[in-house]
This record gives sequence, structure tokens and C-alpha cells, in this order.
Amino acid sequence: MPSASLRLAVVGAGAAGLVAARELRREGHAPVVFERAAAVGGTWLYTPPATSSDPLGAAATHSSLYASLRTNLPRETMGFLDFPFAAGAAGSRDPRRFPGHEEVLRYLEAFARRFDLLRLVRFETEVLSVRREDGGRWAVTSRKLGDKGSGEEEFYDAVVVCNGHYTEPRLAVIPGVDAWPGKQMHSHNYRVPEPFLDQVVIIIGASASAVDISRDIASMAEEVHIADRSAPASTCNKQPGYDNLWLHSMVNYLL
Repeated sequence: MPSASLRLAVVGAGAAGLVAARELRREGHAPVVFERAAAVGGTWLYTPPATSSDPLGAAATHSSLYASLRTNLPRETMGFLDFPFAAGAAGSRDPRRFPGHEEVLRYLEAFARRFDLLRLVRFETEVLSVRREDGGRWAVTSRKLGDKGSGEEEFYDAVVVCNGHYTEPRLAVIPGVDAWPGKQMHSHNYRVPEPFLDQVVIIIGASASAVDISRDIASMAEEVHIADRSAPASTCNKQPGYDNLWLHSMVNYLL
């Protein structure tokens, strides 16, 4: 026998939230999706450069996308089984196997339209708290962005949390960094290279975003230096194809 229909809350309308809502409704349940942004897409919803009083924090924006970002996975491994992420599909404009982030967003938007998910989403609505009640149900408190009240409390049989893990910047612990007078920014808030014109830039970390952003900034900056904790001590290697980009061992302290 089919299970009884449940009232379910889904937090986030990115890729995970959209497919969760689709599958839950297929099973006969009634999902409600809460999304802080004004559109679906989650981390794939690009926001332009924002002026923030805390460029190391997450307050200015939800997404970590920068303008030049492309996928580092082939598109055919990123799609849902019954809705392929195929070049040439309706709405597709970027046929590359590793497309730009705009193509991923178009795919997610098409998925939401194809399975009639948009009507399930409460846009520009933030979840303030989720609390388990004694009877096993969940109390979810939410409010529209811009409202100053305590929010509206509703009760659900279950909650699916799909808000991602790319919204809270992780900062390196480096002695002296708090007193260092130079400009500091986390990659979460990086968008375009133009603000770094003719500057000398140090990038802490050498993972995927550091590789992308260092080369992006090198098109504008005077010098770009990447500090890699896995590089041997005293490393100082100019990167192939660049006259102003070097890889170094990790910074020990700042003055």
C-alpha cells in the first residue's frame, strides 16, 4: 500500500532541494520549499559583485560563483538520470562539455519548469529555526526577507535540509593576519578581476578555486602569489605560461 501523504519542508531550492521536492511529490507527499533567493539555482545562482563591510564573511551574498567559473565535471555526469544535462536541449546556449555556470543554472531552471516545481517554492523566504516537537513533528519558523518580525511557525512531518555547504567561508589561521593592513577578501566574495588591476596579490590555498581565481586575477594584477601548504619549504616557482604568477610554500606569518 502507498504510504500516507506527509507534509514536508525542504530548505533550499538548489539542485538538491529541487530534486528532493520532485521525488517527494512523486511519492505522494506535499513538500513546501523555502528559498532565500528570488529564483531557483542555489549555489549556481550568480550574484554580481557586492559591496560588503565584511569581505571575509558571507553576509554579502549566498553564492560563491565568480564570473569566469566553468564546471570541473563533464556535463553528462551532472544531470539527473531522467533529465539529461545535454548540449542542444531546450534553453541550452553553451555546448561545451565543461560549460560555464550560466548553463548549469539554465539546466536547473528547465528542470524546475519541466516538473512543475516552481509553485512549490516560497521565494525570498528564510528559515529562522527548525525544532523537533515532543510528538515527533517539526516546527519550522520562517519569514519573508525584509520582514522584521519573529516569523511564522508551521508544523511539518519531516524536514529535508538542502541549503548546501558553500555559504560559510573557511578562513586560514595565520599569525598576524588580524593586524595586517592590506585588503583581505575570501574567495566566496570574489567575482571579477578588475578590482585587482596593477596590485600585488597573495592567494592562500591552492585548491580548485585558488587555481581558477589566481589565473583570473593574473590577467589584471602586477603579481599573483599562491601560498600552498602542501608545497615544500622555500618553494618559489613561476607558473608555466605566466610572467606574473608564482607558487610558494605556505605563508608563516604576516607583518
